[in-house]
Amino acid sequence: MKRFALTTVATALLAATGAAHAYSQGAAASKAITEAQVIAAQQAWCNALVSISQANAQSGQAAAKSLAEQVIDSAYAYQMGSVLFKPTLTTAPQTFRTTREGALAYFVGGNSNFPQDDGFALKGWTACNAEKAAVFIADNAASWMGNIMLTGADGQVTTVDKTWKFVRDDNGQLRIAVHHSSLPFSGS
Repeated sequence: MKRFALTTVATALLAATGAAHAYSQGAAASKAITEAQVIAAQQAWCNALVSISQANAQSGQAAAKSLAEQVIDSAYAYQMGSVLFKPTLTTAPQTFRTTREGALAYFVGGNSNFPQDDGFALKGWTACNAEKAAVFIADNAASWMGNIMLTGADGQVTTVDKTWKFVRDDNGQLRIAVHHSSLPFSGS
């Protein structure tokens, strides 16, 4: 198995979400988000999910949690306020994860405040691929909708319907402000 590096994943997320580019707060045009940046941020999220799974497999839940904390802090907008996060496999009364604590519990479990969470990112994912339906961009906000195909260690592929809304923070970094995820409707 390849060795993961926490700083490498965090650096890739920062670069994909736009923090590595020169940003001028005074220039409104530089705040506009491009489709390429949205696609890069979405792919960085996929790569981070697989890296968290690998960290868990190689070094345990504590290493996975440390990496997940970096991913959440780098990719999500919790520093700006509540994030509208509806994870794939959650149920009432804890369906929505509007806080960093709730997001972390969903990804890596181990939080008694979220006893139903066993760690979505710890499920042994080996690949994550996206199939875009559409991207909508309006200046400093952009939404992505499509399917994410997650490959498990057994080779089984799980398809998830996904919607993200990205915004730029005051430093120019692209952040996830809305993250809705669900399993496709299977009929009846």
